[in-house]
Amino acid sequence: MVDIHTHILFGLDDGAESLDMSVAMAEMAIEDGITHIVGTPHAHPNHDFIPELVKERRDELQSRFEGRLTFATGCDFHLSFENLQSIRLYPERYTVNQKNYLLVEFADFSIPPSMDQALHDLQLAGLQPIITHPERNPLIRVKADRLFRWIRQGCYVQVTAQSLLGKFGRSAKESAEEWLDAGAVHFLASDAHNVTTRPPILSSAFSYLRKAHGEEVARALLVENPLAAFEGRPLPFVPQLAEDAGLSPGATPVRKKKRFWIF
Repeated sequence: MVDIHTHILFGLDDGAESLDMSVAMAEMAIEDGITHIVGTPHAHPNHDFIPELVKERRDELQSRFEGRLTFATGCDFHLSFENLQSIRLYPERYTVNQKNYLLVEFADFSIPPSMDQALHDLQLAGLQPIITHPERNPLIRVKADRLFRWIRQGCYVQVTAQSLLGKFGRSAKESAEEWLDAGAVHFLASDAHNVTTRPPILSSAFSYLRKAHGEEVARALLVENPLAAFEGRPLPFVPQLAEDAGLSPGATPVRKKKRFWIF
């Protein structure tokens, strides 16, 4: 499995606090069956994002796990004015494995209308925004039509694996399930911060998905799509939104091999 959203890089944000914690998280990921992992510290006003330090942390971990686990870097990108100015000049600082996919995080207290244009501008710059853990965001949960609009615009959605298992509460679980049924989820990731409350574990979600939605969907959301993002390739699994396909809620979404967007 491939985990594109973790806070495994130590001493950068609210994730791993030490090298020992990062090493423990990596060992846990390997044991769980994860082969590729992306360290995505917050690029947020509350956390200084220093690309050189991010790379240094990644290189240190890779040297310890060469041949056992492949590390890459990215970030949990906050749509602040300063970040949006910086990414226009230096997109590779922020993207997954310095390719073209970008994890985008929204605040829990406000999502102004200008964010729609901000996402559009990122796409015009050649980036592929991935909306992170919207099922945990109360503002998006109560106004899911906005999320669906972003998907139609060409954005992708990453749900936290533990949300499907009820670890973030009933509302997050119900939204994750509803959006899976609607064809509105493209990735599952751990968003791991430690080895206890938020560990780098994906196998439980894989088993859950395989039972509830089939082997193809489980592999698409936890192996094929994440690996494509890791390598900077088009996603192999992009389901059409159920309502756009004229399907009733809970019906199987239509799988589309490719999707092209013209601005």
